[in-house]
Amino acid sequence: MDSYLLLFLLAYILKESFEYTVQYLNLTHMRKSGSSVPPEFKGEINEDLIKRMQEYEAEKTRFGFLSSLFGNFVTVVFLFFGLLNIYNSWVASLHLNFILSGWLFFLVLFYVNEVLSIPFSLYHTFKIENRYGFNTMAFRLWVSDHIKTLILSTFLLSIVILGGLWLIQWSPRFWWLWVWSFLFLLSIFVMYISPYVIEPLFNTFTPLEDPSLSEGILRLVEKAGIRAGRILKVDASKRSRHTNAYFTGIGKTKRIVLYDTLLEGMNRNEILSVLAHEIGHWKKKHLLKTIALLEVLSIIALYLSYRLMQGDLLTTLFHIEHHSFFAKIFILVFLLGIASLPLKPILHYYTRRHEREADKTSQELMGDRESMAKAFIKLSKDNLANLYPHPLYVSLYYSHPPILERIRYIKDLGRKEE
Repeated sequence: MDSYLLLFLLAYILKESFEYTVQYLNLTHMRKSGSSVPPEFKGEINEDLIKRMQEYEAEKTRFGFLSSLFGNFVTVVFLFFGLLNIYNSWVASLHLNFILSGWLFFLVLFYVNEVLSIPFSLYHTFKIENRYGFNTMAFRLWVSDHIKTLILSTFLLSIVILGGLWLIQWSPRFWWLWVWSFLFLLSIFVMYISPYVIEPLFNTFTPLEDPSLSEGILRLVEKAGIRAGRILKVDASKRSRHTNAYFTGIGKTKRIVLYDTLLEGMNRNEILSVLAHEIGHWKKKHLLKTIALLEVLSIIALYLSYRLMQGDLLTTLFHIEHHSFFAKIFILVFLLGIASLPLKPILHYYTRRHEREADKTSQELMGDRESMAKAFIKLSKDNLANLYPHPLYVSLYYSHPPILERIRYIKDLGRKEE
């Protein structure tokens, strides 16, 4: 292995080692906090439940560590010990045209990755989630979900590959701009149709049945001064006892979706507080702002990719005999994965700020800090959330503020209004 290749390998190892260290710090920080119940949770949970929360977090982390190590091993062997060169040469030996060669190159890699991930998915679902009382999914449903996901992913991935490669072939100098435009339009289209075409393949969505809750929702939406999208219940309980709510769709297809497990475990005001938070995302246009930020980053990344893929430097450095465009993409994605590590804290800070704004909007709409705090407490209990994450772990991985921070923020807002 020459010095340049060794340098890339060391950079990858350092990046992964840093992330493993942060995960270790998170567990250590959690254990040092012990089983003490935070003041905000007094009377809501006990030390036994805190201990169970920590055990769940520790087991998820250990499992993630092992699955990540396996993935890293496969990546290193494939990229640094000649397998990419062998695979790339095999695709080249088929003498297919540019577009079909690329489609085959990436689709086979996708299928291999899916096959390798199956044992980990099964263990996580039927061992870890079962052990902590979350999994309600039958094996038959898991298989059905996996097949549907594979078919859907194959279809969408094929559109991206075939369309992207056609644009690259059509405009060799400006493909980065055309590919960016194509992916942007495709992502908007998928977001638009997803609530009606994709999501119903996996779940059943029904209107809320509680008239009192529906009336409260209408008042919230009217107070927020926005056009009401649909607010639906999803049968999440057929897969898991985890609770959640989320925003989906854009334009006329936008909707708020509430897990049936959440509706069963919270009272009216707590549910309205969760809904007010999601309405806050609408009111503050967080989805549009996030799309704008990601699209700016995407076009920068595609232009840099275009510049870096000029000539055969990438494939030469990694000892690839056939300097295919597809091998260059694979290598570049690997390198961008290393270089993008510093962006993680920035992007997660951005999303955490959005969550705080939505929490503030919820407080302004509801004026009921106790119900919102209770909703956060129940979400933490229902999902066995880690109450004591390490600040560095939060910075690197948390898209939402830690739950204690959110509760204290809401209560502080309420005091300022009094």
